[in-house]
Amino acid sequence: MNAGSDRGALAILLHTHMPYVEGYGTWPFGEEWLWEAICGSYLPLLELLDGGAPLTLSLTPVLCDQLEAPAVGERLSEFVRGVRRATHEEDARGLRAAGHQTLAMELERSWHDYARALEEFNRRGGDLLGAFAPHAQWTSAATHAVLPLLATDAGARLQVQTGVAAYRRRFGTGWRGGFWLPECAHQPWLEHSLGDAGVRAVCVEWTDRLGLGASAHLGAYENGAGLVLVPIDRATIALVWSNRGYPAAGPYRDYHHHTVHHHNPWSNDGDAYDHARALALAREHAIDFVARTIARLREGDRGLPGGGLVVCALDTELLGHWWYEGVAWLRGVVEECSRQGLALVRLDDALERREPLALDPRRRCRRASSWGEGGDLSTWSGPAAAEIAFAARAAELEVVSAGARVSTAAARELLALQASDWAFMTSRELAAPYARERFAAHGQALARALAGGEEADGAGPRNLAVDADRDWLLAA
Repeated sequence: MNAGSDRGALAILLHTHMPYVEGYGTWPFGEEWLWEAICGSYLPLLELLDGGAPLTLSLTPVLCDQLEAPAVGERLSEFVRGVRRATHEEDARGLRAAGHQTLAMELERSWHDYARALEEFNRRGGDLLGAFAPHAQWTSAATHAVLPLLATDAGARLQVQTGVAAYRRRFGTGWRGGFWLPECAHQPWLEHSLGDAGVRAVCVEWTDRLGLGASAHLGAYENGAGLVLVPIDRATIALVWSNRGYPAAGPYRDYHHHTVHHHNPWSNDGDAYDHARALALAREHAIDFVARTIARLREGDRGLPGGGLVVCALDTELLGHWWYEGVAWLRGVVEECSRQGLALVRLDDALERREPLALDPRRRCRRASSWGEGGDLSTWSGPAAAEIAFAARAAELEVVSAGARVSTAAARELLALQASDWAFMTSRELAAPYARERFAAHGQALARALAGGEEADGAGPRNLAVDADRDWLLAA
């Protein structure tokens, strides 16, 4: 498929991220999240990518840190062969004893997802990072900090430069400057730090300022200093990611209705889950998505050089983990783009072949934007998360003011503290006690590191931010 035409093009950007959970808890909070994402999302997606699907993949450094951690394969194997096999068997026995034969059979079927995933993991030599390498195009901030909430330019440099250095060390010199802003959170003051790190393109969420469905979402805009700002298209994303999006349909597996050990043998409509029925619907939704995207381009790309560009950005973990049938839907979208004549392009390719528009000063809003609730930063700084937001800023100021006395351990603990995940989980009441506990522990570890330099006992994040350089905090 080519990189676009006068009819416009679709770029699907998959942002791949996992909070740093290595060594911090098991079931039900902690490393289990990483194993579930590997089995349900990453390995199925790799099969599609290896088949040539022209998707744009963003990997956060904090996820890569964990994928290359020592013994990751052994711990994944223990989880699948031990925890998941045992819990599927136990819940299936309980359902069968209660007279729910069909539900028990579904659990027995779904156990094989894990068995196949482990077999595929081992077939790849346990090297997921190496498997992702040919497909990784975009990087992100070191630990997925909401960058506009940082207190200093130095703190932003540490997050951004660490992210770029992590990509270059792992994947070589092929980086073309794509940088995923965590939570799509942008504010103009960040652009200097981004440019200094070699960033050439970022995605922004401008629905509130441009209007839902406006044709301006289908362009790309240059900020006057070489940075291209690419709006994501909420009108298209909402087909997938909204309360009424495709994953809410009745035949799909219900993520929220679960057994004792959090397995999901029910569909959204309350019936026993029927995998064949759900896969058939995923194909229908793929056909619908491509047809609607073509219609969106026809309606909205008038006057845009080379036609409009629809950027549909999704969290990778939505596909396969949260939305069980999501990877099947994505495979259908790839096939339907070819069948219906829609150019599906990697975002870097699309930007290289399109001349960006000059950024209208009227769109140069100083207010921060994000893809969080309300299009602002309140998801990570509102009343529920305010204590975390203020404490993280105070810690950053303390580290920056320490100057040359800052140790590598302190820099790494600051990065761990700044992760957006703790505020998000607290705000949304998703394993909030775990998030608060993690935030407090990193804060205490930071205080120890500032008081005494490197952690003498080797405690703390074992494999986090290995590319962090304290000197970025001190750079002019």
